[in-house]
Amino acid sequence: MSSQISSKRAALGLAACALLAACSSQPTHKGPPPPPAVAPGVAAPAAPAASATGAAGAAATGAPASPAVRPEVPPAARADFERAVRYMRAGNATEAELGFKQIALQYPQFAAPLVDLGLLQRKQGQLEQAEASLQAAVAKESGSAVAWTELGVTQRMRGEFKDAAASYEQAIAADARYAPAWRNLGVLADLYLGDPNRALAAFEQYKALTGEDKPVSGWIAELRQRLGMPAPKRPEAPQGGAGAAPPAEAEPGAPPPAPPQPAPGAAPANAAAAGAGPKSGG
Repeated sequence: MSSQISSKRAALGLAACALLAACSSQPTHKGPPPPPAVAPGVAAPAAPAASATGAAGAAATGAPASPAVRPEVPPAARADFERAVRYMRAGNATEAELGFKQIALQYPQFAAPLVDLGLLQRKQGQLEQAEASLQAAVAKESGSAVAWTELGVTQRMRGEFKDAAASYEQAIAADARYAPAWRNLGVLADLYLGDPNRALAAFEQYKALTGEDKPVSGWIAELRQRLGMPAPKRPEAPQGGAGAAPPAEAEPGAPPPAPPQPAPGAAPANAAAAGAGPKSGG
């Protein structure tokens, strides 16, 4: 029993370190700037890939994927990883890179050191090496939505747009609730693949998962307008009918009620369709 508790604590420790070490990348859009860190490189050990049927069901119903067994993290691996993370945070890229490579060789069951190695190489502009590291990461843990997403980001930066789309789809198949994969797929589909329908579906799924409003709502509105789709109707307040309260009677001598006025600075009804839209650069 005590050994199981120790193993669980070790696993949590490695995942927490990876959260601190992670970098993030995201294409930008026109209009209001998107919030930072939409594709965080959380290099935590990931589970085996989910089946295609299970992933499709999770995406359709919004239900979380079934929990999967993760490899146990030895205390020595956690200590080595923490050391490499400290080097990375201190800006000592050489020692951090050596540390991640050594951990990857010594503990080949984990993708986390390879993901962080890829992020480190990408930050230094070594895109080819970064892609190779991230390819190795997904080969080890094909169920890591984070690794697949970061691979897609790197491939997009290298101009490998179709490969990037395939990587984002793999991330979604691994974890349909991993929101950064949906957002990155939406950006890629609109900016680089010229597929507004695919972009709209991805952004709507991202918004459903995160509840984020700006700037995503503007991107969705712009895409719907471009595709000739009407803006979603807002629910209207009930107008009388059964159960409605009768209007209050005016007191004798009271002035008639003033007609409703728009709020100061209110936008016209079709303003939502002219919101900030995708997309530039990145």
